[in-house]
Amino acid sequence: MAKHSTKTRIITEGARIVHERGFNNTGIQEILQAAGVPKGSFYFYFSSKEEFGLSILEYHISLARVWLAEQLEASGSSPLASLRAFFEDRCRAYETNGCHGGCPIGNLAQEMADLSSAFCEKAEEALAVLRDTFARSLEAARQAGEIDPATDPREMADFLLNSWEGALLRMKAQKDVKPLETFCRMVFDGLLKR
Repeated sequence: MAKHSTKTRIITEGARIVHERGFNNTGIQEILQAAGVPKGSFYFYFSSKEEFGLSILEYHISLARVWLAEQLEASGSSPLASLRAFFEDRCRAYETNGCHGGCPIGNLAQEMADLSSAFCEKAEEALAVLRDTFARSLEAARQAGEIDPATDPREMADFLLNSWEGALLRMKAQKDVKPLETFCRMVFDGLLKR
């Protein structure tokens, strides 16, 4: 059990630091120090920094599945209201955080997908978790008569994910949540308004 908890601590602390600084700007020693793990232990748990990075993406996939299910699928609100509340909640969280960080999955995809095919594949898997969850919410909204029955939930979910990630990029560049607010307004008061 100690082996598992040490590896988990390395991944958890590493994910936090990588989210703050980026993958290439984060050193292995810095991660080990934050995790309280002895120097030299990294390669006992990971064969390379790339394998560690893939483990971070897997960690974010696991978190996203649980968190999105709690936020969207078990909220008790209507499907469309839950989806809107999810994005508006994220907008407030980024505003509170000074527009710092962005989406950890999107950040890793932008930084590493061109440099590693393994990162590219794992990042796409992670983004697909987000898309598929949005698609389920949109399908539920369509079934509930909240959105146009002609809406293709999967295509709209792709659009939401692509637009949201782009809005996050603009938010980080501007250090302002206005791109996220524009996203919410255009999607929920425009595109999906019935």
